[in-house]
Amino acid sequence: MTSERRDVLHSWCVQAEWDAPTVTGGTGAFFHDENGRRYLDMSSLAECTTLGHQHPAVVRAIRDQAEKLCFVTAAWGAEPRARLAEQLLEKSGFTGGRVFFTLGGADANEHAVKFARQARRKPRGWVVGRDRSYHGASYATMAFSRDARTQHLIDAAEWRAAHVPSPYAYRCPFGSASEEECAERAARSVGEAIDARGADEVAAVLMEPNAGTNGIVPPDRYWTLLREETRRRGVLLIADEVMSAFGRCGEWFAWQRHGEAGRPDIMTLAKGLTGAHVPLGAVVLSRKVAAHLEGEMLPTGLTYCGHPLACAAGVAALRAYEDEGLIERSRILGARMLAMLREVQERVPAIGDVRGGHGLFAVVELVKDRTTREPVAAWPQVHPALRAFVERGREAGVSFAVQGNLVILAPPLVIGEADLTDALGLMERLLMELSWS
Repeated sequence: MTSERRDVLHSWCVQAEWDAPTVTGGTGAFFHDENGRRYLDMSSLAECTTLGHQHPAVVRAIRDQAEKLCFVTAAWGAEPRARLAEQLLEKSGFTGGRVFFTLGGADANEHAVKFARQARRKPRGWVVGRDRSYHGASYATMAFSRDARTQHLIDAAEWRAAHVPSPYAYRCPFGSASEEECAERAARSVGEAIDARGADEVAAVLMEPNAGTNGIVPPDRYWTLLREETRRRGVLLIADEVMSAFGRCGEWFAWQRHGEAGRPDIMTLAKGLTGAHVPLGAVVLSRKVAAHLEGEMLPTGLTYCGHPLACAAGVAALRAYEDEGLIERSRILGARMLAMLREVQERVPAIGDVRGGHGLFAVVELVKDRTTREPVAAWPQVHPALRAFVERGREAGVSFAVQGNLVILAPPLVIGEADLTDALGLMERLLMELSWS
């Protein structure tokens, strides 16, 4: 038994069952372990190594910043913090807005709600989220989410959180016959949830524009319809872009695929913000929201907010996305990946649905029967064959990620096209060999 298996508490697993190789390094879309085994990363680990492992420019920026200034509190200025905020506002078109830096995605979402409530002068204003969403694992973000793994730990109503059905077109909770109808009814349910409490009692709607570990990719029209519902009622819309930003869904930020009609009031970032080289999250506020906070004390703070090392990594990461054309590359290669997956679907009976593909993010949903759409396991349980799929993939040198009855594909944006093709070929072979009964 390794000392890590004995001494460390690992998230999202039974401690007695955790047993994984020790990773010692990586380059590009590959990482390797202490035994020298190399793995192709088909999930960007936790969907965050967007730039690949050990991106030279980001590593160099961290090293250079460490030699100049490692830390200063938010009470003092820091040059990389100012630069990164300026660039995020410019990339998002949130001119005149402000950026609050956090340590990761969960605290970004929690702070976004805090700012929305303060801006709306509703310290206990309701927050409307979606079923089977995930915004973090702090107590507040567990309440804003509706994740089957954590629902029993929290009373969402005590946190003034309400939830509506998801725009899950493959298994539409409204029984809709088409994606468009599912999108319309799901968006309308948000408006109805606001109306049921009164728009004056609702501070914000918090939702993911696209990718998420829940495996639900909304139909195309959903986000703009949702934006209309919230704008009509004067309720702030928070876009959780923790996973979907920085090219993952083919744009700098996933909502931008819908143009100005999809612009949120607030958005949250993490993961790809530094390509996971250093922990960092952010809340980006529109000019209007920021103006409401301009003359007030902000009752919050984390010691490492806007840490100079992390912000320097963020500046370098944004430059790498731009200089290497990775946003456009993700859009193009993501479309190819989706086309390849749909060809695989025709040959593998266990694949019920394939969705995503706006960038290098796609979901493969497994079923026992395509006609009935019976899942291989009840959500969020993982079928034993899917665990075997992950293990056999590792043995073949490919790291796959699964969630419930889903295979989540989110490789680094720098992955080689031949490597991607080979990994999808391996996935097809493994899915055909395993039993899904």
